[in-house]
Amino acid sequence: MGIKLLSFNMHRVAIVVTLLGVFAGVQESLPSRHFKSKGHRRHTAAANEPHFTEKYLDQIVDHFNFNSMGNGTFSQRYLITEKYWNRKHGPIFFYTGNEGDIWDFALNSGFITELAQQQGALVIFAEHRYYGKSLPFGPESFQPPQVGLLTVEQALADFALMISQLKQELGATACPVIAFGGSYGGMLSAYMRQRYPNLVAGALAASAPVLSTAGMGDPRQFFRDVTSDFEGYAPECSAAVRGAFGLLEDLAEHQAYKRLQAVLALCKTPSSPQDIRHLKAFLRNAFTLMAMLDYPYSTHFWGDMPANPVKVGCEAMLSGPDLLTNLKNLAGIVYNSTGEQSCFDVSSLYLECADPTGCGLGSNSMAWDYQACTEVELCFESNNVTDMFPPMTFTEAEREAYCTKHWGVVPRPGWLRTQFWGDALSTASNIIYSNGDLDPWANGGVRTSLSSSVVAINITDGAHHLDLRGSNDADPASVISARKTEADLIARWVETERLKMKNEV
Repeated sequence: MGIKLLSFNMHRVAIVVTLLGVFAGVQESLPSRHFKSKGHRRHTAAANEPHFTEKYLDQIVDHFNFNSMGNGTFSQRYLITEKYWNRKHGPIFFYTGNEGDIWDFALNSGFITELAQQQGALVIFAEHRYYGKSLPFGPESFQPPQVGLLTVEQALADFALMISQLKQELGATACPVIAFGGSYGGMLSAYMRQRYPNLVAGALAASAPVLSTAGMGDPRQFFRDVTSDFEGYAPECSAAVRGAFGLLEDLAEHQAYKRLQAVLALCKTPSSPQDIRHLKAFLRNAFTLMAMLDYPYSTHFWGDMPANPVKVGCEAMLSGPDLLTNLKNLAGIVYNSTGEQSCFDVSSLYLECADPTGCGLGSNSMAWDYQACTEVELCFESNNVTDMFPPMTFTEAEREAYCTKHWGVVPRPGWLRTQFWGDALSTASNIIYSNGDLDPWANGGVRTSLSSSVVAINITDGAHHLDLRGSNDADPASVISARKTEADLIARWVETERLKMKNEV
């Protein structure tokens, strides 16, 4: 989702992402574009960014079964900075880590540290169990039955225990805690406020699709909204995309696989309908990432994305009469920014999984795939009617078949809705649900305020959790205004909680 985030899959074995050399049958090379293939490289911190210290906490492996693991522990990673903290008084800003390496989120959530500077806060970024370096069973973490301890509930309990323990260790028991998160992490921040209001005074849930991931949305919504982003730049853009996929379908129907390999610069020749489906998902995912990361400046979150990537992608699609070549060039923006690769190794760059928007690569993709097979519902489809992509279903039945085959589990539709209140959120309090109008995840979240303290903030010209990113000269006025509203609400929650704590002494 996460983006994922964004996001691709692998099954049971770690995959090292490599691109093959020139395939003998490839006749057309890849274009030199802006985007490097997705990875988890470290980004050099700007001079004004705080220095995070990487630490580990001995975390309980199983919070809810005293017999299975006893009091066994694993090392859970977290990042911390006290640079701006008004010690023993200032609040604690706690990022609820999501489906990836925690450094990636810490170095792309500058608003949190900017706000910490304003409000004298301690900042902690906690890594989610089974992601990054926080593997409860090391390389065996993704084998059954060990993988069964990867649940939302266990992750929230991890965060609760970490907050409690670090507050004691740091002499911060009187410091109110505000949870922050983006995408799936935003869901977790809201869940923390719902599940542990004794520990968390409020939550900023940015781009949190709490409804669609609970099975409450329209399965057509996501790819419809990706299409809307591209149509918003130029209506003829979506027509060109439809035309390109139509040509791909025609060649596939005639089993002109060598021609497809040549025109799309594929390292390997497709040889089956399954290969064609994989290819279409790979190409569709390029549009998904551009829509999610449609920021007004270049970014280095999931690789190197140019400024306004939807605009750049549309320009590629409208650059000439050869629509398949244009489609190849658009894919190069996402998968081949350096121009160093001569062909697309589709099977390594995109791995199909239980999340049609992608699960990522490497061990993190295994974790997200499992979560999408258990609690998180992502039965999204494209249909070439409400969107510009080829028809590709992912029904509950298809999800169940996939998950049974790959993980030996049967999903439980409706569980997140039961656990975390579905759309009956008006009795919650002190939660901000922020969404950008350009984000295809937005309409799977809360778009209307439910009370004076369950507040929806909609950001015109905002992509996936743009408000969590650090300030930039190219920021639209809408996100500047949104951050100010968020800051004011959080300051109010902190002060209210501080007075409550004082009165309880």
